Amino acid sequence: MKRDRLRVAVLGGGRSSEHEVSLASAASVLDGLKAAGHEPFAVQIGRDGVWRRDGEPISLELGSGFPGADVVFPVLHGPYGEDGTVQGLLECLGVPYVGAGVLTSALCMDKVLFKSVMAHAGMPQVDHRAVKLQRFQEDRTAVLACLAPLGLPVFVKPARLGSSVGIVRVREAGELPAALEIAFAHDPMALVEAAASGIEVECSVIGNGDPIASEPGEIVLASGERGWYDYEAKYSPGGMELIVPARIPPPVRDRVRDLALRTFLLTGCSGLARVDFFVEGERVLVNELNTIPGFTETSV
Repeated sequence: MKRDRLRVAVLGGGRSSEHEVSLASAASVLDGLKAAGHEPFAVQIGRDGVWRRDGEPISLELGSGFPGADVVFPVLHGPYGEDGTVQGLLECLGVPYVGAGVLTSALCMDKVLFKSVMAHAGMPQVDHRAVKLQRFQEDRTAVLACLAPLGLPVFVKPARLGSSVGIVRVREAGELPAALEIAFAHDPMALVEAAASGIEVECSVIGNGDPIASEPGEIVLASGERGWYDYEAKYSPGGMELIVPARIPPPVRDRVRDLALRTFLLTGCSGLARVDFFVEGERVLVNELNTIPGFTETSV
């Protein structure tokens, strides 16, 4: 029998460096579900990997569902949560959950693989290169030479992390090795992207078989053009402002929404996602897709 009032286990925390952001997002989701008339409860995953409800560890048995829940809402950011690992566990438990499945979660968490899929589909993107830690250790000079055509500035990112954690903007060539080392501290694969001009625009998509795209929102940084959308700008009060709809011509707005839907469908997403873009004039570039976007007070 279908329940209109669902018992929802909201997962927050996790073992990644985005633990605190996840807890803040989970708190917002809990409030929203309560306001919608459901019965949510928090399950916190500690940095130690232990799952707890009301401070007490919980036990999970494969094939037996999730204790006390009709559905699970994973609000986990980064590795061990947004990358398909928890989704795989929930599949084994036999419990319905919100959001993308195992394969899509893993694909979209990996910036390098995501960009490879987008390139194969002919989607417009910024120029970029992938760098493996082992390759960098073996021949640093060759790696730096390979990155030179990207020009400066560039952004160096861990391949499988979010919330701008571990990202460095490099303005001078001499800063590049140290920036790569920072990325490698989080992931053995780094992504180096050419800087994109224009504005940052984000578009939410919701649905399954016939998803719909929201009005695009424009990110305006408090620091102005000299700044970039880093961790502080994302999560500090007043660090950024979201303008909806984005201040772009209607045809460009339609282009953003179309590309958001295409990206959502290409990656096999379901439930919800947020697609990020760079927009300059009529040029629209796909940046990334977040299968579990932030839900904090300052999130888009």
